[in-house]
Amino acid sequence: MNITVVGTGYVGLSNAVLLSQFNRVIAVDIIPEKVKMINKRKTPIVDKEIEDYFSSKTLDLTATTNADCAFTDADYVIISTPTNYDPEKKYFDTSSVESVIAQVSRVNPEAYIIVKSTVPVGFTKTVRHKYHNPNILFSPEFLREGHALYDNLHPGRIIVGTIKTNLRLLEAARTFAGLLIEGAVKKDIPVLITELTEAEAVKLFANTYLAMRVSFFNELDTYAEEKNLDAAQMIEGICLDARIGKNYNNPSFGYGGYCLPKDTKQMLTNFESVPGSMVRAIVESNDIRKDYITSKIEKKLKTATKKVVGVYRLTMKANSDNFRESSVQGIMKRLKEKGIEIVIYEPTLKNRTVFEGYKIFNDFNVFTEMCGVIIANRYNEELDEIRDKVYTRDIYQEN
Repeated sequence: MNITVVGTGYVGLSNAVLLSQFNRVIAVDIIPEKVKMINKRKTPIVDKEIEDYFSSKTLDLTATTNADCAFTDADYVIISTPTNYDPEKKYFDTSSVESVIAQVSRVNPEAYIIVKSTVPVGFTKTVRHKYHNPNILFSPEFLREGHALYDNLHPGRIIVGTIKTNLRLLEAARTFAGLLIEGAVKKDIPVLITELTEAEAVKLFANTYLAMRVSFFNELDTYAEEKNLDAAQMIEGICLDARIGKNYNNPSFGYGGYCLPKDTKQMLTNFESVPGSMVRAIVESNDIRKDYITSKIEKKLKTATKKVVGVYRLTMKANSDNFRESSVQGIMKRLKEKGIEIVIYEPTLKNRTVFEGYKIFNDFNVFTEMCGVIIANRYNEELDEIRDKVYTRDIYQEN
């Protein structure tokens, strides 16, 4: 099978690697440096399993910037380009996805297009009519940054949205699900073939639920800190209930990353004409949490000799190099508005001295010496020696 994957972020590259074990895969990206790295079997993102597969597996994978050539012989084209939320339009910016759809429809109208980018509910049906292309399906992705290939190798479920009354498109959906299963390590993977719009809704509702869970444990942590209680003991007692479990229970500066913030905001827009209050409460809870964390940092800074706040890592999680919408950036924005000087320690930005107007230090000792308070959304043992300077709500120090 000839497969083209557009976009080589976490979703795109992990799918390209997974599928290239048994298929001919071409990965398309607009950044030449990323293309060169992939062709040299060097991963442009932090992902242990991708590194391992690049070094140990035989993969039929080629990267290119020439989209037209990549589309010409493709049986399936997977779109995994970014769709950031536009707060003014109250809608995902789907321009990159639509650009690829238009190009594929022109170059190879027989190819099946699989949209894996997160899109608004109803998007796929709309673009099928807009671009006069019936071969557009939707398959939601459920990946963790830093563990994207692992999650594709061990998926909890595979969902493909199609037109179930159309036998040709139904078979195309089943075939695509089969390709994902073929590349996976896990066996007996649940497969769900749904209608297009229901598949889109699954992704947004699933991520909104995860955001709700993060917000719940963050509010628990706020309560514990205000009442001088041990949040860890409370969380352990709650999570021993098998109905609740231990996932997504580690307090943080708020939910963030490349999915939850934009997906919850899109869900809030979708609910404008629907009765309900929970989604709005989730979004507002995240803002309240960031306001609260900011106030605690201010309080700690008042007793510090040096009036500089240091940000230990911009990334959302350990073992990640993705800064997009990381929760600590919301804290930085609030502190900056209060006139507080902020500096950053971020070793993945080796060749930069400034990020969004903030000074970057790659020397850890220089960084720690100049700061009165160091904030860490996720703690690391290298902070142990200056623990008295650190403000974090990371209880488990695992993710």
